[in-house]
Amino acid sequence: AGIVGASTLAAPGTANAAKYGGFGAGSPNVLDPKDAIIDEDLLKSEAVQNARNGIKGYLSGVRQMQEALKKNGQTDVGPFLRKEYDFVKLRAALNTVNSAFDEDTQKGTDRLIRNILQDITELETANRQKEGVARSDRRLEIMLSKLDKLACAFEDYLAFSS
Repeated sequence: AGIVGASTLAAPGTANAAKYGGFGAGSPNVLDPKDAIIDEDLLKSEAVQNARNGIKGYLSGVRQMQEALKKNGQTDVGPFLRKEYDFVKLRAALNTVNSAFDEDTQKGTDRLIRNILQDITELETANRQKEGVARSDRRLEIMLSKLDKLACAFEDYLAFSS
């Protein structure tokens, strides 16, 4: 019996993810923004509109970094990232806008928030370069790709509050 059990573990069949409520196998990714349920009064509030404008500013910053890297592939975007993309402030802005959405919509927008924060972390890691060593074309491509991904995540998130 021990040999059969070991061989079953070594060569498992098709993996079956558990499904608990909306999580696990078959769970939806992110709702279509047109299907979002939004508290329009809360969305129009000064706090949410200020946060939304702040998120647009973050998107604009991503575009600035893209342009800077396209002009000069050796540009160090690290200082700009650390100064302008403070996680506490960014998360607060994202969560303020998120408060205008119902719980089901938030399940999808929460995923976008996690993606945004992860993309920023990955971008900062990709930006690190040894002193005196030029950034290769491949590393530049990686950074531009991460910036494209980050811009897309911001755009997808903003689409929920348009």
